[in-house]
Amino acid sequence: MAILITVPELAAYTERWRSVSRSSARPQVPLTELIPPHVTVLVPWVAEPTDADIARLRAAVSAIEPFELTFPTAGQFPNGTVWLQPEPFDTIRSLLLEVFAAFPECPPYGGEFPDARPHLTISSSKQGGPAVLAEATAALAATPAPTKRLTELGLWREDADGTWHQLGTVPLGSR
Repeated sequence: MAILITVPELAAYTERWRSVSRSSARPQVPLTELIPPHVTVLVPWVAEPTDADIARLRAAVSAIEPFELTFPTAGQFPNGTVWLQPEPFDTIRSLLLEVFAAFPECPPYGGEFPDARPHLTISSSKQGGPAVLAEATAALAATPAPTKRLTELGLWREDADGTWHQLGTVPLGSR
């Protein structure tokens, strides 16, 4: 299971990169076919969320009111993965930290990246690189990525073939 900020509004914008980028789990299938554009909040999350888990998540994000989400800049991780940075970055980072604190038994990325940086992957490490970063930076300068009003987090599950499906949502600001 995963908690995600999905951004379907960016699908057409990111298609040029995500349609030729592959997941390590399913290298024969483009990212666009596995999961919509998203910012990962927490993965892995609990395998079978209970009502108590949903209540913990609601409580964790209850003080965070809905807000406008933009993606004005691109960057690259050392492994080659190219991403768009969500803004307001500090608000997104605070949201992640609230969720991490609510689920200490679920370290982000299984503990592989303990200081997880909020991002929206547009090109995986195998297909990423300076050329994709330069192209994304130029694209953002020419035409900004669409804005989304973030009102909820999505609860997602990966099926046996590596495709992700949304199972529910938790609203922001539900206090």
